[in-house]
Amino acid sequence: MTSEKSNDQFEYLKRKLDKFLEERNWKEYHTPKNIAMSISIEAAELMEIFQWINPSALEVTTSKKLMTEIEDEIADIIIYTVSLARTLDIDIFEVVTEKMIKNNLRFPPVKES
Repeated sequence: MTSEKSNDQFEYLKRKLDKFLEERNWKEYHTPKNIAMSISIEAAELMEIFQWINPSALEVTTSKKLMTEIEDEIADIIIYTVSLARTLDIDIFEVVTEKMIKNNLRFPPVKES
């Protein structure tokens, strides 16, 4: 996927999210605290799927039920994360890129002998 296409798709998602919130008059509830809490709640719901099981990636990807549950929770986490970034005027691409640079410095590649 090209970077331009990715940016277009991301902008589309942000517009859809804004429209969804506006149509329901929910923007007033999307405060930094509320959204941060919602991200945590949705992440906990993702963890709950795996609470008493430990499937392999293959077992997960071949289970329609598990995949649907996981996809729904990942979508919720991303929706709230995008909302928080929009609320605080954070450029997600910029901060993720900067964080990956920091991670690369903090965790350099393993050099094989």
